[in-house]
Amino acid sequence: MSAPSLKVRELGRRPYLQTWEAMRAFTDRRGPEAPDELWLLEHPPVYTQGLAGKPEHVLDAGGIPVIQTDRGGQVTYHGPGQLVAYPLLDLDRLGLGIRTLVATLETVTIGLLDELGIPAHRTDGAPGVFVDGAKIASIGMKVRRGCTFHGLAFNMTMDLSPFARINPCGFAGQPMTRLIDLVDEPVDGTDLGRRLAGRLAGAIGLDWNIEATHDENHPLAALVGAPSEKTDGGVESNET
Repeated sequence: MSAPSLKVRELGRRPYLQTWEAMRAFTDRRGPEAPDELWLLEHPPVYTQGLAGKPEHVLDAGGIPVIQTDRGGQVTYHGPGQLVAYPLLDLDRLGLGIRTLVATLETVTIGLLDELGIPAHRTDGAPGVFVDGAKIASIGMKVRRGCTFHGLAFNMTMDLSPFARINPCGFAGQPMTRLIDLVDEPVDGTDLGRRLAGRLAGAIGLDWNIEATHDENHPLAALVGAPSEKTDGGVESNET
């Protein structure tokens, strides 16, 4: 008997607000038999504030919008060249707690970086993944009725300068880094996303497949109609 499957959807570049609305709708509508999904995409430039976010951590947004969200944690930045991975998982069915999932996301990211010859690490009190103290991946999650949305943001080829306009994840002066500065080979975002998907699926005991289509009743139906560009490359709780 095969393992349950994780549907992986490669969405290109999608607006943050519409994606967030689609995640919430998917989570609210899903039933106990709904397959888990992983959405891989990137966003146009945007700052997002978590539930614990403090306005003073946005130093100078400039022309970049700031959106208050329902995920855990503080402020971060999303932009082109960043791989965003949103796991929409039924934690109860998988037998996972939210902190275990966050640790798993860190572990699979560290493993992926190790595969690329980059030693990475965790930092106590600061969820995410770091290379020599500089943050390369941030994590912010939301759990509603035992199911997750929001997720992981992995810096691949993005412009890092907007991070200087905030205190990333609430830490003043937190250095940020990106994959392109750590490898000699070109960065392929599609390949990286699929490697991450495979590692995550294996870690949580799921098979996985790329899901190219969806029905008209899926919350993504409205999102797919939003502008897209090729990428570079209940109980509630929160985590960042």
